[in-house]
Amino acid sequence: MSTRQKALINKVALSAFGFGQKVFLKQDVTVAERRGEFIGELAFRIMGSRRKKTIANLQMAFPEWSGAQCHDIARKVFRHFGLITADFMRTPLRTNQELLDNMEIVGFEHFETAEAVGKGVIACTAHMGNWERFGHWVTASGRQISVVARDANQGEIQDRVSKLRDLTGITVLSRGDSARPILSKLRKKEIIGILPDQNSDESFSPFFGKPAGTVLGPAVLHQRTGAVLLPSYCVRIGPGKYRIVLKEPVDLENTMESPEAIMAQLNLVLESIIREYPEQWLWLHDRWKSARRLNMF
Repeated sequence: MSTRQKALINKVALSAFGFGQKVFLKQDVTVAERRGEFIGELAFRIMGSRRKKTIANLQMAFPEWSGAQCHDIARKVFRHFGLITADFMRTPLRTNQELLDNMEIVGFEHFETAEAVGKGVIACTAHMGNWERFGHWVTASGRQISVVARDANQGEIQDRVSKLRDLTGITVLSRGDSARPILSKLRKKEIIGILPDQNSDESFSPFFGKPAGTVLGPAVLHQRTGAVLLPSYCVRIGPGKYRIVLKEPVDLENTMESPEAIMAQLNLVLESIIREYPEQWLWLHDRWKSARRLNMF
């Protein structure tokens, strides 16, 4: 891609981001969600390759589903991510109290168990539901959280995204340079949020019955520091309403021998929550790309 093409894409992306903020900042949450769903619907119709990949992933993960069922869930996936994009754009309007009033918590005892260990918490979440609201819930409840995130391709877009996250008190650590600050924050008994549900070639663990390229970072951090691995998800349950789901810590006693075994367990926990809310996970992403390339299935 030429420099001119990159500049044009950046300009279009910035314009779209700015337009989105203006539109959604004028709406209450219900109206914003409906408009976000409409944008997701348009994306479903226009983005042919992503639509096909989403449907193919669903067919592989749920072989018992009909083609019509996979198509319907794929459409809902696009609408969901349009919706939460609109919700993210509304961040400047959302107070801590509004967030807490519209959030129910399941499994808070697991959060308390993880904190009681006293070595920091690695909240293993995913591109599932509304992970931005999960981070905001942590800060709104009086805790510190730093989230490891990949930088956006457009630097100016990244700046705008970071400014919105700053409003919620979340600290963002760049994935490419996060090791030292993560260790520092865990020593302070803080919370680190990691989304380890993207394709990798570090290791391969079962995910919906197929090998999936899986990062080892969260498991390695857990073994080296003793920080608790806490599967944590935020799912949408209605207009402006969300549920935090906190699962039992993985390898709480830090006795499992291999990082691969730990990440396999985390994959199974994530799979269980996706099966409950299949329309809220990022099926657009090719989670099995590396495994396919190596002819693992």
